[in-house]
Amino acid sequence: MGALSRQSQPWWIRDGHWKVIPALGCLALTQVAIHQEWNTLAGFLLASLGIIPMALLLSDATEQIAEKSGPTIGAIITATFGNCAEFIIALSALHAGLIDVVKASITGAILSDLLLITGLAMLVGGLRFSEQSFQPTMVRTNGAAMTLAVTALALPASLISTSGMEDTKAIHGLSLTVAVILIVIYLLTLIFSLATHSHLFDPPELHSLDDEAAAGHDTPVALWILQLIISTGLLAAQSEAFIHCLEPATELIGLSPLFTGVIIIPIIGGFSEYVPAVRGALRNQMDLPISLAMGSSLLVALLIAPALVIIASLSGQSMNLDFEPFEILALLFSVLIVNLVGIDAKSNWLEGVLLLGTFFIFGAAFYYYPT
Repeated sequence: MGALSRQSQPWWIRDGHWKVIPALGCLALTQVAIHQEWNTLAGFLLASLGIIPMALLLSDATEQIAEKSGPTIGAIITATFGNCAEFIIALSALHAGLIDVVKASITGAILSDLLLITGLAMLVGGLRFSEQSFQPTMVRTNGAAMTLAVTALALPASLISTSGMEDTKAIHGLSLTVAVILIVIYLLTLIFSLATHSHLFDPPELHSLDDEAAAGHDTPVALWILQLIISTGLLAAQSEAFIHCLEPATELIGLSPLFTGVIIIPIIGGFSEYVPAVRGALRNQMDLPISLAMGSSLLVALLIAPALVIIASLSGQSMNLDFEPFEILALLFSVLIVNLVGIDAKSNWLEGVLLLGTFFIFGAAFYYYPT
């Protein structure tokens, strides 16, 4: 009866395209709040919460296109659009001149991917299954790549802090050089994971838990591509509004740019990654959230961070890779903890709690970090 009633529904309801309506409503309400100069906190909450339905639209479209286009193209699409919200928010902050927020959001995106997404998936999956397993080769390969990526990202800041370098031109030149090298490394990791050693990274087949999850299989891929384009456009507009409200709201609350970038932006912007991670864990397919978390963190460290440095340079902004020393320590410890948890290629709910606890401890530390 459930399947028959679902088939009788209009296609735009059955396949979830109706979610564009609340997304448009959120965007419209946010614009009204900004132009009518509503209460600062009310405008900020509207701008923040409005990102969620757009991220869900983006997540649905990305997942369906990835399933329909095969593992290779699907992996590229998932990697590209999984961090789309954070990247768009970072670009908006860069355009607004909030360099400290942009740099902190890079750190926060990596911490969120490694600790929050992985921990949430392990906790949710562990509550349903006593123990879950994933491919050990994939974990070792991604873990090694992530360790190298964070180390490479940390080297400029370490060199600047230990050598006492103060020449802004030299710091800028070093950051640009490292940025180009990181992008080349990322392209080589794509060749490794999608071509020469694709068998180590093949995503698992997704088996839906219910009819709603399988509803999109009858929809032409062109409609999902259209939804992808629309949701990206809506997300860009909402991100501009979010950044417009961000600085006055966080100043009013008393939050530092560091805490805002490390904690608030990744939690809101990374919402589209929580859904597929939790779905994979509930289907007892932990390869999906693990590869998603590590793949996304690699994307941020090797592509998004250096791309933001290059874009800032082209637009005349003074952004570099000189992160706060505590940010570097947090990144290195996070990679170490995730590698230790995944060393046996098995997970349970307690390990999820440990990762989530680590994320919130870092959050508390960044909240009290002196500015």
